[in-house]
Amino acid sequence: MTGEAWRPIRSFVLRQGRMSAAQQRALDTLLPHFGLPFAPQPIDFDRVFGRVAPRVLEIGCGMGETTARIARAMPGVDFVGVEVHAPGVGSLLRLIALHALANLRVIRHDAVEVVAAMIPPHSLAGIHVFFPDPWPKKRHHKRRLLKPAFVHELALRLTPGGYLHVATDWEEYAQEILATLGAEPLLENTVPGFASRPDYRPLTKFEARGLDLGHGVWDVIFRRRA
Repeated sequence: MTGEAWRPIRSFVLRQGRMSAAQQRALDTLLPHFGLPFAPQPIDFDRVFGRVAPRVLEIGCGMGETTARIARAMPGVDFVGVEVHAPGVGSLLRLIALHALANLRVIRHDAVEVVAAMIPPHSLAGIHVFFPDPWPKKRHHKRRLLKPAFVHELALRLTPGGYLHVATDWEEYAQEILATLGAEPLLENTVPGFASRPDYRPLTKFEARGLDLGHGVWDVIFRRRA
């Protein structure tokens, strides 16, 4: 990992969000079963999931509804979700248990460090980054996750033909993401410009309300060159 990628600036702030009793119980009782502790060594995906299958990394799971829905709809694919906020991790753990999702695991840690230390090169069939924090104020743009150095690290983790799918409802950030991914030599766009929302990415209630109000959502889908 380059020095630029290991910048001390974080793309997130650990806010003191409200933790429900159910989410806390999930953290206490389910994280040991469905969580992967951060460790400075590559994940053995075959051992973790007990099979050989395509693997998809999701960065920033939020409260986990989208992550769980995709995993339920694609039982032949293994998913690893990365999220730093405790309420979201607790919520996702509850969904894993509720739906018996054997193909989904969670890491509660900074995604930049997880990718660098735990995700082997050429090991992922796909990467999802749905609605990353846009850090809209110009002085905060340096906190945005999808900077060139990190995009390069993500591209290195994809298998040839593997995809990187980003969705955002912030148009200026969407344009920046499109340009950043377009400048990465290991990646190629799947379509000219922005992509249509693929069927596997569910339309969230928040997104649907925004679309009803005339707000836009932009999907960017690139593939790793062969």
